[in-house]
Parts: sequence; C-alpha cells; structure tokens
Amino acid sequence: MEKDPCYILGIESSCDDTAAAVLCNNEVLSSCIANQEIHRQYGGVVPELASRAHQANIVPVVHQALYIANIDKKQLSAIAYTQGPGLLGSLLVGSAFAKSLALSLKIPLIAVNHMQGHLLCHFIKNKEKKVPEFPFLGVTLSGGHTQLVLAESHLKMSILGNTLDDAIGEAFDKCGKIMGLGYPAGPAIDKLSKKGNPNAFKLPIPKVPGLNMSFSGIKTAFRNLVHNNISKNADFVEENLEDLCASLQMTLVAIVMAKIELATEQVNIKRIAIGGGVAANSEIRTVLKSKALENQWEVFLPKLEFTTDNAAMIGIVGYYKYKSKEFGSLNHTVSARLPF
Repeated sequence: MEKDPCYILGIESSCDDTAAAVLCNNEVLSSCIANQEIHRQYGGVVPELASRAHQANIVPVVHQALYIANIDKKQLSAIAYTQGPGLLGSLLVGSAFAKSLALSLKIPLIAVNHMQGHLLCHFIKNKEKKVPEFPFLGVTLSGGHTQLVLAESHLKMSILGNTLDDAIGEAFDKCGKIMGLGYPAGPAIDKLSKKGNPNAFKLPIPKVPGLNMSFSGIKTAFRNLVHNNISKNADFVEENLEDLCASLQMTLVAIVMAKIELATEQVNIKRIAIGGGVAANSEIRTVLKSKALENQWEVFLPKLEFTTDNAAMIGIVGYYKYKSKEFGSLNHTVSARLPF
C-alpha cells in the first residue's frame, strides 16, 4: 500500500445497475450493486424506469459501500462518477449525487468515461494475475459498445475500430428475444451453446473494411432464418434451440476475432485486454486463449465480477485521474454519447 492512502468512492449509473465501490489506492474495499429486475418483463431496459430506480437505490448503495469498506465519508479523498456514455436520465442521477456529496465534503470530483473503466478494471489489485503492460490492444464488448482501442497509458486511449451500428451485446439480446429467451439473453445463449452444433446453421459474416464492425445484418439474417423455418415448422425453435444458439454465438465471436487479429497486425501489438459484459462469454474467452497460443499473444481476461457494469472500474479510473490531478468540475455535464 502506498504511503498516503487515497480513498476513492466510485459511482456507476450508466444503465440499469446502481453501483458504488470504495477503493484504497488500487485495492477494492467494497463493491455494491443494486440490480433492476423490473426491466425483464419488457425484454430490455426502459430508460424512464431505470432513472427512477437509480433515485431510489443510490443512497442505500453508497451507504452500504462505505459500511462494508469500514470508512467514514469524511475519509474519502475524491468521488469518481460515470459521466457517460449511457442513458441520459440514469447518468444524471449518479452525477447529481456525486456532485452534491463532493461539494458537501469539499473534495475533488472526477468524471469518468464508462468504457475506459471496462479496460482499466485489469489494473485493480489482484495477486493472482499481472496487469497488462502499455501499449496494449483493448477490446470493449458490451450491450451498447463494441470497440477496438489502443491503450498507450492509463489515461491515454484512442479508438481504432468501432461498430457501425449495433453492439455485440445487443445482437445477443435481440436474437435471444427472437428465440423467446429472457433478458438479458447473452448468458442463456452461452449456456445453451455448450450442447449445440455451431455449424448447424450458417450465418453471414459482414464485410466491413478496416477495423470497424457491424452486427445489424446478423440480427436480420437470424430473424429471417427463424421466421422462414417457423412458417414450415411451428416447433422449429424449440427443436433446434441449442444449435441456433451455438451457430449464432460462433458467428458473433468470429466477427470480433477477425478484427482483433487484423488490429494486432496493423498496430504490431500482441497484448490484448478485453472488457465489458460480453467479456464474460465463455466462447470468446476460449477462442482468445486458443489464438493466444497460436499467435503468441498475451491475453488478459477480466474477473467475471468486473465484466458487467460496476463501480470498482469507475473507482480505478478515478484513482489514476486523482494521481494525475485530472479533476472534474461541477459544470461538467453528462453525455449519452461521451467520446472516448
């Protein structure tokens, strides 16, 4: 531990999870998350309901995080919050609370890019794994984003490639909905895929130049595949559910892996760190490990608890920004499409 401990309160409210975490330097003392189950009945996140739930959850979640960390709020060095990207109403709740608390405690406020947090979660103290050296190729895979990032330092990152339309997580969820799976569908598809044949149904790989990606065409092709077969056999999905999941998952992973391989060649970097909710997918992890052996890559996989939205990843970015004295302002506004 560093000579003068730095206590950071991280607050995350970009989508439907209200999260708070306390870090002492780069070590997580507590990480608390309040999930919003109400969205399951709608098959996706309803922004207005999400922001209302954040208002109800944020005080008890922050209180719990401080309690578990066993520190008083007056010991905090700074407060880090998600400035974006995300749902505007949800972001406003987190930022308003963070600003109010920082102002009352007279401590620095630190605005954090949510996507940067997904990659810097690898730098949270963990005796079991080493951290990636700079520069490395970062890959963010989530319900709202799919990006290839060149990480030159903790706070210097630039996008190499992006999805031109939908994110990989959205493709999982929307195709899962077509099959009648609940929300979020990604974990269910991953589980069902293990018993299916990934070559049972052929889906198209989009031809997108450079390091950009596209997933909207996969959704359309998958919907057409299912609907065309249902017109001939009403039990098509039920009879082929595992094979459909395996074929879909293999195609989505293949799209990402092709771009990762291309990126490593273009930037001549063989260190790869992934982050985001879809980074928990077992197929992506398995294929990455296999490619690492084949191509002599050094691959960094996040702990499963830090793949989904959490405040510990916001806190670790806040820690490095605190060290660099990159403080925010009460005038900073949240942004649904905050640039990387």
